[in-house]
Amino acid sequence: MRLVIDVEAQAEATEAAIFYEHCRPGLGHDFTRAVEEGLKQIGQRPLLWRKFKGRFRRYILRRFPYAIVYAIEPDRLYVAAVMHAKRKPDYWLSRVGEV
Repeated sequence: MRLVIDVEAQAEATEAAIFYEHCRPGLGHDFTRAVEEGLKQIGQRPLLWRKFKGRFRRYILRRFPYAIVYAIEPDRLYVAAVMHAKRKPDYWLSRVGEV
C-alpha cells in the first residue's frame, strides 16, 4: 500500500529535526531515523496501532515525545501529522476535514 505524507506533516517532522539538531548535534538525525522507522512499521502493519481519533491511528515514536497520525484509506496510507504528543493534540484535525 502506498504511503502518502501530508505536506504539513512533512514540515512538522523537518522542523522537529532541526530543533533537536540545535539542542545537540546528531539528535536531529536520530529523530529523523525514528520517524522513518515509524513510517516503515506503519507501512508493514498498518492495523497494529489502535485508533486515536475517528478513522485515524497513532504510532508513538520511541525516545521522542512525538506521534505519527495516519489513516488507512482504500488505496493508500495517509499520514496527517507528525505531532508533539504534549502540545495541542488536536491541532491537525483542521487540516483533514471530517474525522
